[in-house]
Amino acid sequence: MVEMTRFDAAEYLGTPERQAAYITAALETGELDFVLDALRLVARAQGMAGIAKTAKLNRESLYKALGDAGNPEFDTILRVIRALGLTLSARPAEKKRAPRKRRAA
Repeated sequence: MVEMTRFDAAEYLGTPERQAAYITAALETGELDFVLDALRLVARAQGMAGIAKTAKLNRESLYKALGDAGNPEFDTILRVIRALGLTLSARPAEKKRAPRKRRAA
């Protein structure tokens, strides 16, 4: 019988650079569920209790806000991002080019 260990992505987010890259990738998708999951994983990697305290939230509120059914206010997201030691920035989106029409032969 093969012994299996539980995979925990938070274990691979041990540096601020990896954490920032992961959250950036999540933000670039524009998918709220992915963003909340990324914030939750990075918060777990850093320690939920400390992040909650720094963000001035109780730990249960932080878990609820970043949970699967969470729908946190933007202020909460900003507080969590600051508590994680990160900042948000914006840049112009890449324009999608329309496919070129092929000429008939």
